[in-house]
Amino acid sequence: MISLVTGPEVAFWMLAPVMILAAIGMVLVRKAVHSALLLATVMICLAVQYAALDAPFLFAVQIIVYTGAILMLFLFVLMLVGVDASDSLVETIRGQRLLASIAFIAFGVLLLAAVGNATFGHPTGLGDAQPDGNPKAIAALLFGKYVWAFEVTSALLITAAMGAMMLAHRERLTKKRTQRDHAEERIRKYAEQGIHPGPLPTPGVLARHNAVDTPALLPDGSIAPTSVSRVLQARGTVFPETEERADVDEVRKLDAGDDYDEGEKP
Repeated sequence: MISLVTGPEVAFWMLAPVMILAAIGMVLVRKAVHSALLLATVMICLAVQYAALDAPFLFAVQIIVYTGAILMLFLFVLMLVGVDASDSLVETIRGQRLLASIAFIAFGVLLLAAVGNATFGHPTGLGDAQPDGNPKAIAALLFGKYVWAFEVTSALLITAAMGAMMLAHRERLTKKRTQRDHAEERIRKYAEQGIHPGPLPTPGVLARHNAVDTPALLPDGSIAPTSVSRVLQARGTVFPETEERADVDEVRKLDAGDDYDEGEKP
């Protein structure tokens, strides 16, 4: 008789190929941001597997802590600091290939043992393993049987965080510039190079269009070319100056009353 397919089995066979492909892509892609996004895909699929196996606590921890906090922190660091995509072929750690091979073999043995235990073992079931619920069972293991390993891991993480802070810290070599120093520099540049000391006019000011590609108008009606980004100017996407001047002339005529009679609306 064919046994019924359960929900966890459906979730496993649907998400396992996605997880495998994402894990392979995480190793093969060249950009670190893409690798982190693929790792997020693996973590989310793993969280769904936990939910399908009636482990709500692990599901919440996987989403909130790992996917939502740690991995997003990695992404923010990668986007802010930037990572070079080129690979260095110089080994900075002696024997790292040998250590990596030993770690790979140990991981393979551990994976085979886990699969063999799940296939040929005699599971007791979630009801007998955690009669008081999933959170209480995990708390009993963490703060009971594995409390020493849990505390050592916490100490290692704190030590790693402190070490990263010490390595990233650097002493200031120059005096910190004050607001007065910045103001004096702006006035000096204005006197020597003619650079305006104040903020540049924003796009769309005193114009008919409030858009970033529309140059601002100065009080005398002339166009301020510095109000539009140089990137837009290089791309040629700035609102045409001829049309802008035509709009200015039209507005001036309307203000002067040249284009309409007294009984005609502007």
